[in-house]
Amino acid sequence: MKQESQFLEVVGLIQLSRSKAYQSINAELINCYWQVGEYISRRIANATWGDRSINDLAKFIEKNHPDLKGYNRRGLYRMRQFYETYAASSIAAPIATQNDENQMIGIVSPLVSQLSEIRNTILAGIDWSHHLIIFTRAKTPEEREFYIIACIRERYSKRELDRQISSGLFERVMLGKQKSSAGIVDSKKETLSIFRSDYVLEFLQLPADHNESDLQKALVAQMKKFILELGRDFLFMGEEYRIQVGNSDFKADLLFYHRGLQCLVVVELKAEKFKPEHLGQLNFYLEALDRDVKKEHENPSIGILLCKDQDSEVVRYALNRSMSPTLVAAYQTQLPDKNVLQKKWREIFEETKSLPS
Repeated sequence: MKQESQFLEVVGLIQLSRSKAYQSINAELINCYWQVGEYISRRIANATWGDRSINDLAKFIEKNHPDLKGYNRRGLYRMRQFYETYAASSIAAPIATQNDENQMIGIVSPLVSQLSEIRNTILAGIDWSHHLIIFTRAKTPEEREFYIIACIRERYSKRELDRQISSGLFERVMLGKQKSSAGIVDSKKETLSIFRSDYVLEFLQLPADHNESDLQKALVAQMKKFILELGRDFLFMGEEYRIQVGNSDFKADLLFYHRGLQCLVVVELKAEKFKPEHLGQLNFYLEALDRDVKKEHENPSIGILLCKDQDSEVVRYALNRSMSPTLVAAYQTQLPDKNVLQKKWREIFEETKSLPS
C-alpha cells in the first residue's frame, strides 16, 4: 500500500505537468489570436487595408498554408473583435513584444514589433471557445471581466458558462444584497464572495407547489448541477445528515464541506417564505456540528437557509443580533428574465454614477 501511494504521487506529478503544459499552450494560442486581431485592426484603422482585405487574407492562408486551421474569414473577424473588445481594458495590460524575437522568425515589420502581448494576463486564463461565448454574449466590460474570472475560478465548461450567462449570474450577483449574520461578516474576507443571495435551480424541474421533501430529493438527484450552482469547492457529505444531541436524533437536510474555507456547510431547505424561527433550527445544527463533528484544524461551520421566498426587512431584523455564521438565500425554479435583470442593473449603475463623489 505504501508503494501504491508513492505511485499515485508520481501520477499526480504527471497530471500537474500536463495541466501546466496545456495552460502554456493555451496562453500562446490566445496571445497569437490577440496579435493577429491587433494586426488586422491596426491595418484597417490606418487605411492600409480595405473591407475585402480580411477575405483576401483568409483565402491566402487557405491556399498557401492549409495546415493552419481556424484562420478562415469568420475566425479572423473574431480575432479582430477579440482584440477590439479588450484593447482599452485594464485586464489586457499590453506589453510590447521584443524586436529580437520578431527578427528570429524573419519578421521585421515596424507594426509587428509594436504588437502587444497578453499571455500573462487573465485573458490567457481561459480557452478560445469560452472567449467567443463571453465577448459575443456579455454586454459590458464589467460583465465580461466577471465571467472571465468566474471561468478561471470555477472551471466552467462551455455549456456551464452559457447557462450562467443565461441565468443572469452577473446581474444577480451585482443586484443581490447579502443577507448574512455578524458571524459571517467577522469571518474570513472571502467568505461573503463565495455565497450568493439567490440561487437558480431550474434544472430541478419542480412544480410550483413542491414541498421540502420534493426539493431535497430533486437536489440530491441533481447534485452535480447543484454543486456547479453553489461553486466547485463544495464537497457533498450527505443528505439528512444525522446529528445526535443527548438522547435525541436530528437530521440536517444537506451537509457539505468547503475546501477553500475549510469548514462544514449545512444547508436547510424551506419550500416557503422565510420565517425568523427557521434560524433557531439552523443555529442548533451549527452548534452541534462544531461541538461533535468539526475537526480541530477546521473553521467554524456555516449555515445556509435556502428559502422559496423572503422579505428582506424581516431577514435583516432576524439576522441583526445573530452571531452564528449564517446566511439566508432564496432559490428560483425557473431561469430569471435576463433582460429585466440587465435593466435593473443599468438603472442602479446610472444612479450610482450620478451620485456626488
